[in-house]
Amino acid sequence: MAASYWPPNCWTRLFFQINKCETVHFKEGVVKERSTWNPSLCQTSIRRVINARGTFTPLGVSRSPESVCAATAEALRHHFKMEELHDAVGRNIAVMMGAKSAAVVHCTAAAITITVAASMVGTDVQQIAQLPDSSGIKNVVVLPRAHAVNYGHQIQQAIRMSGAKPVLVGTSDSCTIAEIADACAQEGATCLLLVSSRLTGAAEIDFGEAVLAAHSCGIDVIIDGAAQDFRIAELLATGADAVLVSGQKYLAGPTSGLVLGRPDLIAAVRAQEKGIGRGMKVSKEALLGVHAAVEFRQKLKLEDWVLTNRTKVDHAVGRLAAMPGVHAIAVSDPTGLPFDRVHVTVDCLALNGKRGCAAAVQIVADLKGGNPSIWAMDHKANNLDRPEIILELVQLSDAEIETILRRFDELLRSPSSR
Repeated sequence: MAASYWPPNCWTRLFFQINKCETVHFKEGVVKERSTWNPSLCQTSIRRVINARGTFTPLGVSRSPESVCAATAEALRHHFKMEELHDAVGRNIAVMMGAKSAAVVHCTAAAITITVAASMVGTDVQQIAQLPDSSGIKNVVVLPRAHAVNYGHQIQQAIRMSGAKPVLVGTSDSCTIAEIADACAQEGATCLLLVSSRLTGAAEIDFGEAVLAAHSCGIDVIIDGAAQDFRIAELLATGADAVLVSGQKYLAGPTSGLVLGRPDLIAAVRAQEKGIGRGMKVSKEALLGVHAAVEFRQKLKLEDWVLTNRTKVDHAVGRLAAMPGVHAIAVSDPTGLPFDRVHVTVDCLALNGKRGCAAAVQIVADLKGGNPSIWAMDHKANNLDRPEIILELVQLSDAEIETILRRFDELLRSPSSR
């Protein structure tokens, strides 16, 4: 590599210690050039979006810090032996996140498919080539019915793509450890998949007990953590064999999925690139970008981050609560992530003669239909008892929050302004 290009001075510098067991060292460089957003495409065909819906894939998920952008962009200028790059990044991510081993795949949805496949066939070359035909292979994946979520497609489809057969246990409201243990004990069971998400049903499952039940039957446990990257230590502490988290949600890296856990299972995850995982492989820019994102997280002063978000929420709650007919409160994330969201109730709101959920649904549509297009969480807008519009402000600037508040005020005070 030409000296003028390596090591680059505007990204996270990677110094390889190939074929050694030591931790690979990275050093943060100085970003000398900032990328400039070219608005020409947006001016002609794409509306500006203000995303108060959270790390929502159809809205581009997240915003990356400058160091992550620089690392991702600079990676595109270089060649690597990809296996060595993946080894190095995996070792460092495992160390930084407190896992025994780590691999990176294309995204968390891909991680579900690939990790299930890894649990089924390990590193067996012939069986890797055979999938998704799972004839003669243990292929039953036990999944609590309350965890059969849809995050853009049904999680059962992600399981079936590996050749596995999802078997749902319990109900949407209840799933006992005994039911999980019975399902895990059946012939053909290969793993238990648990989902840690606000999308899951009302059934509460003690993950630690579920892991013990599955392990007593000799099967692996995979936890799909998706957006739960702040809770990785907690999820790993359950004893699960693999924990899956998104690299592009609150970690704010490029599109990627992290698989953290037992070294031999992680090796099997990597081995699936010779089979069904080929179309779900990770790119060089994603590897270096997500490493930079994890490194950024390690340096994050969580107390300051929490305070910043609390200040945003408190300001928005105060402004919204002062508007006619509006009740606004701060509500903690139900899964234990370290921030609050703004819950706006509209049950007392009259808007063009509409009240309750009809008004909430109309406001959500009006926010979305404007320019900029403002997206809020609307899954409770149709709630007849307590219709709510929910705003997540984590990624938003003060100016964007002001735009949201101004638009709310316009809609409430002058419906004709829509």
